[in-house]
Parts: sequence; C-alpha cells; structure tokens
Amino acid sequence: MKKLFLSLFLSSLVLSPNVLLLQPVTAWLHTKSRWIVGEDNIRVKLTCVNWPSHLEPLVPEGLNKQPVDGIVQRIASMGFNCVRLTWPLYMVVNESYSTITVQQMFQSLNLHDALAGIAEKNPSLVHLSILSAYKEVVNRLGKYKVMVILDNHITKPGWCCSRNDGNGFFNDPYFDPDVWIKGLTRMATLFNNVPAVVGMSLRNELRGNRQNVNDWYNYMQKGANAVNAANPNVLVILSGLNSDNDLAFLGGKKPVVSFQDKLVFELHWYSFSDGPAWTYNSNKACAITTRDKMKRGGGFLLQQGFPLFVSEFGVAQTGVNVGDNKYFSCFFSIAADLDWDWAIWTLGGSYYLREGIVNHGEIYSMLDENYDQPRNLSLKNKITSGLQYIFQDPGAGPVNYLVMYHPSTGLCVLEQSETQTLKLGPCDKSQAWDYTTEKTLLLNGLGQPANPETSLCLQADVLGQPAKLGRNCTETTSKWEKISDSGMHLSINGAVCLDIDSSNTIITNTCKCLTDNTCDPSSQWFKLVTSSRSPNDSLPHRHQT
Repeated sequence: MKKLFLSLFLSSLVLSPNVLLLQPVTAWLHTKSRWIVGEDNIRVKLTCVNWPSHLEPLVPEGLNKQPVDGIVQRIASMGFNCVRLTWPLYMVVNESYSTITVQQMFQSLNLHDALAGIAEKNPSLVHLSILSAYKEVVNRLGKYKVMVILDNHITKPGWCCSRNDGNGFFNDPYFDPDVWIKGLTRMATLFNNVPAVVGMSLRNELRGNRQNVNDWYNYMQKGANAVNAANPNVLVILSGLNSDNDLAFLGGKKPVVSFQDKLVFELHWYSFSDGPAWTYNSNKACAITTRDKMKRGGGFLLQQGFPLFVSEFGVAQTGVNVGDNKYFSCFFSIAADLDWDWAIWTLGGSYYLREGIVNHGEIYSMLDENYDQPRNLSLKNKITSGLQYIFQDPGAGPVNYLVMYHPSTGLCVLEQSETQTLKLGPCDKSQAWDYTTEKTLLLNGLGQPANPETSLCLQADVLGQPAKLGRNCTETTSKWEKISDSGMHLSINGAVCLDIDSSNTIITNTCKCLTDNTCDPSSQWFKLVTSSRSPNDSLPHRHQT
C-alpha cells in the first residue's frame, strides 16, 4: 500500500475561536480493536456531518448558495473533521447520469434558478459532468483537510428512505446486487489513492419486506471484499437492518472478509427510531433506549473489538420538538460515555429539489437555508464543546478517571479555584474526578485519579445556591447517589440534586422529573464519563487527508 507522509496543518484556515489547532496525521486509517487509528496507531475520532448528494440533481447540495470553498471552510470552522458524502448508484453505473453535465441536469429538471446560482457561486462546475463535479467537491474537502466517507445512499436518485421505494434491500426493483457491487467497485477504483477519501459506506439503511440475515451476510461480504480489492486504503463500513437500527444479529456471527483492520459497522439513531418512547418519562426512555439500542442493537460491538460509527443522528433544530430535545440529551450522554465515531444529519438548510418541491427546506441542518451561518448556534456550540472531544484514547496509557459531563449543554464541570465552586465549560479543560465506593465525588485536577487524602470533594450547600468543594468528605452532604432510571441525577438523600443556573454555575435544587412524563429533567442530568486523556491535552480530534 502506498504510504503518504503528510503534515497537515489548518493554520491557513480562518477558524472559529472554539476550534483548536489540529495535529498532523500520517497515511491511511485502519482499525485497532474498537478504535479507528492512523498509521501511528493514535486514535482518529470521526466527527462528521452528512452532506447529501443523492437526490435527483446529483450535485452536493447548496452550491447554488455559496462557493464550494466557502461551504467546506464552514464545515471545518464548526470543528467537523469529516463529511459523509452521499451518492446514488446510478451516478456510476448509468452512463446517462454520469456523463451529463451539471448544466444539462439542472435544465432537464427545470431548476433554472438553482443553475443560475451555481453559475454565479461556482462557475467552474457548470460544464463539468456530474461525476467530475462530485470529484471536484471531494478534492476541495481534501484541500481543507476534511476527510470524506463515500456513502452509497440509494440506487435511483431521490429522497431516502421508505420501506417500499424499491431501493431498500437486495433484489428490490432498484437494488440488483451485481449492479451494486459493480458500482461500489467503480467508486472505490475512482477514488483509489485519493487521500481525502478514508472510508466507504456500502449501503444506507437496508430495509423493507425482503430484508433477511442470510442475504445480508452473503451480499455484504461480497461488497466489502470488492471494495477492499479495488481500494485497500479505505475503511469498509457496513450498515445493519431495519433502516440501520439493528445490528443485533452480529452478536452470534461476524462477517467473513478477505482483509483485516478496515472493518467498521454503522448505526443510525433518531428520536423517531424509538417510536413513542420520548413521550414518556425521559429517565425511563433514556434507560430503555440505551439498553435496546446500545447493548442489543449494536453497542455491544464496541466490547467485541469493532468500531461503531453512528453515521446518522440529529434533531429538528427549531428547538420546539419536546421529544427531540429529550432524546438529544440522552444521545449526547451515551455518545460521550461510549465515545464512538459519528456523523450528524445534516449540513445545509435547503435542497435543490426534494420530493417534487424546489428549494425544499431542511430543519435538521447545521447551516441555515443560505449555507452561510449556523442554524442553531447553541447546538453548534454544544457539539464543538464536548462531543467532538476525544474522551478515550487507546494510546493514552492505563490511567482512567472521570469527567462530569452535562449532556444538555455538551459541557463539562470545571473547578472555579478562586471560589471553590463549579461551572460548566469545554470538556478539554475538565479536571479529573473519582466516584468512590462511599459515593463521594473527589476532585484532583491534575490529570490523575483523585486521592481521597488530598482531594477536594463535591458538597451540597444551600438549596438553590452553588455547590461547593470542601474537605469534609464524610458528611452526608458529600454523599451523591445516582438516582432515577437514567442514573444521571446526582442526589443527596434522593431529594437534593445537582443542577445548573442561567450562568451555567453548578447549584443544588430539589430533584425534578423523576417520574413526571411531561417534564424535561435534562438540566439535572450529569453523566460520569470515563476518560483516559489528560485534561491538559486540548486536542479534540484528528484530521486526515
């Protein structure tokens, strides 16, 4: 395999103040047990955003709104180190799609305003073929050190997904397995030795009445081997059944493939994946979905030594969907705890054409309709402050400690040394905590496990006032129990819980929402997350190209 020794720096980019400088990465990615690592065996955490390019126009969305370089720079400035770039099978197996120019495609769809926008913002793309325009977007992502996962999202271009759209499972009307393998091989060959392309996802959201485990093993193994034969550099990512909500069948049998150290599994998780669960009590819903999704649905793979890439999750970023809000806090708590690789849905706030509607809006988007500004700055900061951080690093050594993670804000609990109080802040600044068998939360702050003889402990003071750090660690006011089904209420005597005030200071309040179905308990949710990183190590993730 050709080795690329590249020193990658983003000093030339204009990045937001929240984005930390990134270290160089060499050569291609591979797997090391449950981790994705570089050739130096140092972890590379995929923190991605989905960029759709599988709908009828077959061009990455938003190029009528902003120059491609501008969009890519916005991706990098939000701290994402990779893009899951979708593509339909027809783009490479149907010559009428792959050779038509961008101009001809948009004219054929009567998307004249969108074409005018592309001509203004990205004139160099107008006369390129659809496939060449796709390649150029990949090249621009690589230029700005953003990794690319090529995702075969669908066969026939269009919005995805329904159970009966003919694209769902092998031997459906638009899902010929032989044609699929041919398309995967062509795509893998096309991007062989393109450093930005670090992975290929074989098929999005397998589904429908035809789905079955035997065909999954048969065809997924063939597809995986075909991709690796054509491009041994890339990670090979396999999706599950039931719209990528179910990998449970892998508990008894793993795919047999002809290669090593490149296999990754992917899972999707939205609030609607859980049916009506989020209309019930949030603590119970989080406990149930954690058990079903993470222990039975696919999370067990991490314990069995395979990386898990949660390649789609997200919420309507209007902030008014109560179920979404409850689910998202639960999702963040588990994502931090298991520290998996992920890709949020989706990048932009509009589509050229979706389900027959021109300029169709998208509220599950990181950017607004103009692909210019974050749609929801609070959510963007929530992701940047914590979820993009590496909590666990296989190369960090044997020392483990806890960080106190607040999933509702995406922040971690930090000591305010001048007042011996606590406040939420970026997780790369978090100190080391220890939760003892005596249910005491001890703070060390030196990047090592807390020492009961020298550490400060978290103590409740006056209800509604800041919690304090002190040394009277045997007092009742220092005994914190994990209560509620979620295990994220930290409580004294089951009545007083940790909470936050409007300035993100850690206070104590009467415990709330323990059983109430209509209540949102997320301000009182604190997840004790195991970390193996030094709190002084401010590297949130690694970029690759």
